[in-house]
Amino acid sequence: MSDRPKTRLYLITPPKIENLDLFAKSLQAVIEAGDVACLQLRLKEATDAEVLAAAAAIFPMAQDLGVACLVNDRADLAKLAAADGVHIGQSDGTVDQARKPVGKNGIVGVTCHDSRHFAMEAAETGADYVAFGAFFDTATKAAPTRANLDILSWWQEIMEIPCVAIGGITPDNGAELVKAGADFLAVSAGIWSWPKGPAAASAAFKDMFDACA
Repeated sequence: MSDRPKTRLYLITPPKIENLDLFAKSLQAVIEAGDVACLQLRLKEATDAEVLAAAAAIFPMAQDLGVACLVNDRADLAKLAAADGVHIGQSDGTVDQARKPVGKNGIVGVTCHDSRHFAMEAAETGADYVAFGAFFDTATKAAPTRANLDILSWWQEIMEIPCVAIGGITPDNGAELVKAGADFLAVSAGIWSWPKGPAAASAAFKDMFDACA
């Protein structure tokens, strides 16, 4: 492969967390089993209080293990949660608006679907990474677009900031995304619903990253 850094895992929480204590233990096992760079707290149906409670239960542990912690959509909650940053969609405001609460050193990532225009715009306005997808069928959310592998290769050729691939990714299908140029693979169900368990999935991703390097 190229001399770019090894691809790493960008972990997304399940859509619902029933038991924070149990989830925190499972999360720790996932982080320790693999190579997790980032954790996005994504609880679309939760109240603000529930999001903050979840962040309080899992962010300090993940951060202690070297994992950057982000909140989905809400920069204001990211600040309150002492997160490392925020991930925003195309309808969640601008990079500048997200940057204000999380600060100049905070991470702001942007969903760009399959759009080169959205990605260029995000980079030009100061995003720290762009996310492309969905690359495969996903049950986690309704994916409005389907992205092609060549968007990852194109991005690597022209831009410095990293790109994240998302959408239906598992240890079995992720290698082609790594080879195409994904800096990070964003995974939810591919970890939490993996037949052999979340920690085994994390280890399998790490093995795949090593094999592709």
